[in-house]
Amino acid sequence: MTSRFADGLAVGSDLVSAAETAVRQALSGLSGPADLLCFFICGDDPDDVSRAGLRAMSMAPGAAVLGCSATGVIGDGQGVEVTPAVSAWAASLGGARLTTFALDTLRTDDRFVVVGLPDRAPDDHAAILLADPYSFPTDGFVERSEEVMGNLPLIGGLANAIQGRGAVRLFADGEIHTEGAVGVLLSGALNVSTVVSQGCRPIGPTMAVTSAEDNLLLELAGQPALARLEEIVSALDEDDRDLVASGLQIGIAMDEYAEKHEHGDFLIRGVLGIDPEREAVAIGDVVEIGRTVRFQVRDAATADEDLYELLDAHREEFGRVDGALLFSCNGRGSAMFGSADHDAVAVRDTLGPIGVAGFFAAGEVGPVGGHNHVHGFTASVLVFSSHQPAESS
Repeated sequence: MTSRFADGLAVGSDLVSAAETAVRQALSGLSGPADLLCFFICGDDPDDVSRAGLRAMSMAPGAAVLGCSATGVIGDGQGVEVTPAVSAWAASLGGARLTTFALDTLRTDDRFVVVGLPDRAPDDHAAILLADPYSFPTDGFVERSEEVMGNLPLIGGLANAIQGRGAVRLFADGEIHTEGAVGVLLSGALNVSTVVSQGCRPIGPTMAVTSAEDNLLLELAGQPALARLEEIVSALDEDDRDLVASGLQIGIAMDEYAEKHEHGDFLIRGVLGIDPEREAVAIGDVVEIGRTVRFQVRDAATADEDLYELLDAHREEFGRVDGALLFSCNGRGSAMFGSADHDAVAVRDTLGPIGVAGFFAAGEVGPVGGHNHVHGFTASVLVFSSHQPAESS
């Protein structure tokens, strides 16, 4: 059976051979020549990873090619963690226009400047972004991307390597990059959309931030933030208290004017600690006074439900799906679900037997509420559909 999207996976310590096998699987599943090839490599030796990447890039002449190293890869309906393996994903996109790019940073007197951004066009749909977390200011770039890229959705992840800093490899159109970021701009005759599953469940009520300083929440709904938190936790059952103890989160409402704020309506950020003297709660973001927040917890059951619900809703809105790229947090997989296959299986369960590949990222990039963010413990999915969503009446 052939199609416009296909994936491949090969496991083995000979990474060059694995790259050949995975890419060949992906290319052979297409009904036409590949326009876009993405691949992801998990290996112990960065030199072996580089050689495998060069081989992968050589196998699709004429296609836009993008890839990176990782601590785990996703393909063939499964995930492989901390084991030498290569996954590949190929797409035949017809009239699409694909522009690969490589980003570097230049330091000025008081800030970093990102260089290498592609020129924008009215028919741009999204950009895939793969970044080295050790050398590229991904958080700042993504959070401020609207200033230079408008409302263009960014989707992707932070690359990594088993040996960590200095071992990350990024690949784009025949070139190996040891720092910065690479990506591809998707334009023209394409129907693409995003699903970002943060996997959290709200606890307690929604509250307005009535006093804050930097990343400290001082007052929530007119009361000390710590007192509000203690009140919420005291009303929880034992299981939810355990979830709070293992990693409390907070959700920042994306739509201040919504009548209700349920799970999926928030940008999730971690609760970093408390300041008993100021009765404050420190969080992993800066929130303006007047914003709406709600504390959150995360566990495997909630993350599973959230991903399936979001994918089901996407299928109902967009109809038939042909392919997808999956960027899943390296804290998910077996660490959260007991299986490295969970997110890959969820995508195929809901969207069908489509070409899906990706990697386990050190941070995931994707839009929430129409704005691009860097996430943690998230599954970010770039979905390629056959048709535009039906217009609401």
